[in-house]
Amino acid sequence: MLARAAASRSAALSATRTSVARMATRAGSAVNSLIQTQLDEIKAAGTWKAERIITTPQSANIGVQSREGKVLNFCANNYLGLADNAKVIAAAKRALDSHGNGLGSVRFICGTQDIHKNLERKVAQFHGMEDTILYASCFDANAGIFEALLGPDDAVISDELNHASIIDGIRLCKANKARYLHRDMADLEKKLQEMQDKRIKLIVTDGVFSMDGNVAPLAKICDLADKYGALVMIDECHATGFFGATGRGTPEHCGVTGRIDIINSTFGKALGGALGGYTTASTQIVSLLRQKSRPYLFSNSLPPSVVGATTEVLDLISRDSSLPKKVHDNTQRFRSGMTKAGFKLGGDQDHPICPIMLGDARLAVEFADEMLKRGIFVIGFSFPVVPKGKARIRVQISAAHSAQDIDRAVAAFVEVGKAKQVI
Repeated sequence: MLARAAASRSAALSATRTSVARMATRAGSAVNSLIQTQLDEIKAAGTWKAERIITTPQSANIGVQSREGKVLNFCANNYLGLADNAKVIAAAKRALDSHGNGLGSVRFICGTQDIHKNLERKVAQFHGMEDTILYASCFDANAGIFEALLGPDDAVISDELNHASIIDGIRLCKANKARYLHRDMADLEKKLQEMQDKRIKLIVTDGVFSMDGNVAPLAKICDLADKYGALVMIDECHATGFFGATGRGTPEHCGVTGRIDIINSTFGKALGGALGGYTTASTQIVSLLRQKSRPYLFSNSLPPSVVGATTEVLDLISRDSSLPKKVHDNTQRFRSGMTKAGFKLGGDQDHPICPIMLGDARLAVEFADEMLKRGIFVIGFSFPVVPKGKARIRVQISAAHSAQDIDRAVAAFVEVGKAKQVI
């Protein structure tokens, strides 16, 4: 009797578990059906983002799966061409040997090594700031600063086209929030006047806006900050290491070095192309972030190999500013050739982000596919990455490109542009 009762209870429990699993599966199927409809709509609109598979290290010349031979890469954030630099790779290997693969810990428990502190000092010195805090990415740096720094008595005033990570980070904080029209100083001043009674007023902007390649008017922003007693924070992901005469970014380019209060940036673009981000600011701000910034407190430390490689990159560009000059010269060559050919280019004349404005999303995708057939790797950008009707191919110039590479890319653009009746 007892055995039969136990067996019955076991069978009932098993049936209940199976029923729950089946209910979850039905719910999952319904959700998958809804999602599939959305995916089909994206494909029908011609805005599907396929991932091309690279089979080589990131470089100016890369291998792409299912294609013979290498192609020229004109869409990487590898602005200085250091992602496959032999000295950088050797530095990563040395750090791997000396400090291990990873820490298995957040920084404040047992995840801080001497090389982390050394890198933080070098970053602060590079930017002319007091201290630096490292993150797993600049997305984390932006996600972790506003909630830690600002409260209900404070205000944050953000450019309407700031990066998604800034937007998400601001949403997490309890400060009073305002957006000003893109690079519109009259609107920024209006917002500052409206927030004049707040304890801390923080103006935040991308140094360079990644989809358009245009530069924030930092001199005017700093003047308004001085007038209204506000702090200035910039996201320098598309400037650090290669923009400005010595690669010190938009503060150097705009002549406002020493007037920026907070700089957030990345190691994942020009500075080796791996991963990692940081905030560099006053000792007090950085110390507060170490105590309160959630992405820092609850994420593992940067792996030693990345720290070692990034330290080597900073040493390289601190000693020699020839790479930023090469980026600038290549940018001028590309922009000049494309403008003469009749293409409409966006962005700042001096910045290596060179958007080729096409308008139509499907055209941008098809144009990029035709470029790949000619050995040029570029990607079409469309909604929701950029506004509807402003689809483009975002070309990014690197110090690793030769003059011949630039000319070959321009020639391919001209050929496809004529075939697609763009020019």
